[in-house]
Amino acid sequence: MENNYPWQTSRPFNAYSNHMRKRYPQRVQKLSVDAGFTCPNRDGTLSKGGCTFCSNDAFNPSYCRRHESIAVQIEEGIKFHSWRYKHVSQYLVYFQPYSNTYADLDTLKKVYRQALSHPSVIGLVIGTRPDCVDEKKLDYLAQLNEEYHIIVEYGIESCYDKTLALINRGHTFECTANAIEQTRKRNIETGGHIIFGLPGETKQEMLDQAKILSRLPVNSLKFHQLQILDNTPMMQDYLMNKDKYHLFGFEEYTDFIISFLELLNPQIVIERFASEVPPHYNVGKSWGKIRNEQIVQTIESEMLRRNTYQGRLYRP
Repeated sequence: MENNYPWQTSRPFNAYSNHMRKRYPQRVQKLSVDAGFTCPNRDGTLSKGGCTFCSNDAFNPSYCRRHESIAVQIEEGIKFHSWRYKHVSQYLVYFQPYSNTYADLDTLKKVYRQALSHPSVIGLVIGTRPDCVDEKKLDYLAQLNEEYHIIVEYGIESCYDKTLALINRGHTFECTANAIEQTRKRNIETGGHIIFGLPGETKQEMLDQAKILSRLPVNSLKFHQLQILDNTPMMQDYLMNKDKYHLFGFEEYTDFIISFLELLNPQIVIERFASEVPPHYNVGKSWGKIRNEQIVQTIESEMLRRNTYQGRLYRP
């Protein structure tokens, strides 16, 4: 079956690690930094409540502290990862918390250049919202992309406007599609995050998103199973209305992801299958001590057992 995979590896999905290995002979590690940005639906521009599911603290590494300079955070991040990846010498700085294009262009230039000035940094991964970019910002990122490896990651979350409104996202899916198209038009690598299990969506609607996303010029995707995180508006709603939430169990999620991958454009790189948070943040259904590596191994093994692969049922 290996020769049937358009990504030319023996793995049954288009893995991010293989994608990066084609570009770089040695491992390139991401380092998260907190540059002190916020979001338009937190600062009152759109709303003050934020997205109902959002708890950035749950995903922030311990070395990622906004009161420290970017230079200090990078050095701390290198120390943090050095015990596990002893031979890594190149890094992508990941601007992760909140919306990292949500500032004027001069501020963004200053912040990004601070990160790129480190001799071991070869590029940036910029996490943001689709309503926080414009032509001038994207043009500047395109200029940086000529010299560095620039990736923009958009929070897609859902392809359905009804869901985006329900979770207080503050923009439409049309806005998302336009941002992705404008970013790719400038030859900037573009990723997206999607959450499975958001309230109001049926399993069939979730699966149908594979076809919708396959039509977008997105390079990569990160999948998240919905987790109910402490101290969020969604947690309050969940505690009062548990019957309207469907939280995936691990076996069910494995089966779902495989079905989703079968429908997905095989050219889209899969960067992550599921998200992890420290257990004390999660007030919903827990998968116990299953780690990300185990999730990948389980899904991959089951795909091989079923003799299936990403894009098997994809139709352009």
